[in-house]
Amino acid sequence: MGSTLRSTTAWMTAVSTLALAGCATQQAPIAVKEAPQSAQVQKQMQNDVALAATTKPVLKRKIALGRVTNETAYGRSLLRDNAGDPVGKQIADMLSKALTESGAFVVLERTDVSKLQDENRLTGVKQDLVGVDALVLGSLTEFGRKTVGETGFVSSSKKQVAFAKIDLRVVDVASGQSLFATSGAGESSTQTASTFGFGSQASYDGTLNDSSIRQAISEVVNRLTGEFSRRPWQTSIVGVEQGRYFISGGKAQGLKPGMVFSVQTVGQKVKSPQTGFEITLPGKEVAQIRVDALFGDTEMSEGAATSVVSGSLQGLKIDGLAVREKEAM
Repeated sequence: MGSTLRSTTAWMTAVSTLALAGCATQQAPIAVKEAPQSAQVQKQMQNDVALAATTKPVLKRKIALGRVTNETAYGRSLLRDNAGDPVGKQIADMLSKALTESGAFVVLERTDVSKLQDENRLTGVKQDLVGVDALVLGSLTEFGRKTVGETGFVSSSKKQVAFAKIDLRVVDVASGQSLFATSGAGESSTQTASTFGFGSQASYDGTLNDSSIRQAISEVVNRLTGEFSRRPWQTSIVGVEQGRYFISGGKAQGLKPGMVFSVQTVGQKVKSPQTGFEITLPGKEVAQIRVDALFGDTEMSEGAATSVVSGSLQGLKIDGLAVREKEAM
């Protein structure tokens, strides 16, 4: 009898101690966990690309967003409004912002070009659209949410997880050829925990959806930037005056006084009987030029004044020449 009483008393003491400990170690209401590569890390990767432009010129490609849609069940309903695809438009806006902030692209408006045309008709302004180098097409191809948790003797936890995946492809405007395709995925979650019923409580968190999509966009933009950065830097001579040659591209693209570039003839274009596409034959270096000064106020109007340091450009038509990065740089 005495032994049983002592056992019962010891058990009650242990439970009381655990209960008090549970109250003392109550966790914060919500702990937000980001994807394996957090938004801060992804932003740093974009900054590294921009920093690299100070040592290696990065010719900003002119790109435009084409079709960007939501191909998942997320955001769809029988009562969909007349806006068409609100989630797709949200993704297009977020993607356009991320591409612009990356510093590697000149993003031209195409998704809402009809609104620009309407405004031009009202004001009588003639629209002068600039052609693009490539068109970006894509969609939200995967989206899902899940709730996972663990339940123990005196504690339990609950975790809400949202996952998104975006697939993009870059299409050459002139040929219609798909240059390359890439994907980006993002995951966002919140986690709550309680002990003996004490602790945080969390209802449905809708912001996880947007957070996961934003991280997927950040990852896919990093991959697009990396793909374009592996392509050689190239620009054109836009004018000649008293022995000076003016090229497009300036400070925003990483050019500095003293940099030396190769001037090559534009190779002949031939049609391949195997693929049916045009192939540009390699050009020949005819001169090297050095950047003497930069001019222009914005990345759209910047240029560089250069002079010939070796070879000669006399008698050559500037529209048949290309300025390229030297391999040694």
